[in-house]
Amino acid sequence: MKINTAKLEKNIGLDFRNKGLLLRALTHSSYAYEHQQKGLADNEVLEFLGDSVVGLVLADFFCTAYPDLSEGELSKYKSAAASTLSLSQFAQKIKLDKYILLGKGEEKSGGRRKRTILAGAFEALVGAIYLDQGYEVSKRLLLPLLKKSYKKMDSRKFLINNYKSALQEHFQKENLPAPAYKTLTSIGPDHRKTFIIEVYLGHYPLARAKGYSKKNAEQRAAQIALKSLLGKKMKNLTAETFILKK
Repeated sequence: MKINTAKLEKNIGLDFRNKGLLLRALTHSSYAYEHQQKGLADNEVLEFLGDSVVGLVLADFFCTAYPDLSEGELSKYKSAAASTLSLSQFAQKIKLDKYILLGKGEEKSGGRRKRTILAGAFEALVGAIYLDQGYEVSKRLLLPLLKKSYKKMDSRKFLINNYKSALQEHFQKENLPAPAYKTLTSIGPDHRKTFIIEVYLGHYPLARAKGYSKKNAEQRAAQIALKSLLGKKMKNLTAETFILKK
């Protein structure tokens, strides 16, 4: 599959110095696996780097935009903006879904619409921009998306939107140590691994779950733990959001 990266660069207002970095950011593991003879590297390392860059940009943005919020409230904002749902929406806004390189099987299964793939590609793109042109340029990609999404938000009405954050906040309210996550095992080929994660309170196991990434498995384990602890007090809204009844 050939892609016109020039159109993507136009969408984000950036001309990559190293086009190879951009190509790698767009290369999903399924595509790299099917084209091993070409020696293509997938975007997972760039995604790892981009995750940290995104986190720094978000912390910087929310601390500046909402100087009166507490650390706990800022953490809610940051967690929401860094969620798979939010990052996948950011990816769609810059039309990143049109440029991701996917393997045939992933393409047929609707991979171009999968939130995890979109969010991962967005983080990889941010990581590639950071390596190519530095932090400030990476920040320029994110700021317009953040300002549009959060400028009118009322923190008093804000809902935590991931299970790991909710579990941690519940523990904080009960004066308990933060939950800990442990990878028990991973199975399957490198391009399609399944991870099994267990969440603990101290040394006591609360729940375990499997997922197609460590992040996904951790979220599922936290969700199971929350359901066990809160029962009917937790009402599911979507796979990524919930509210706690008061």
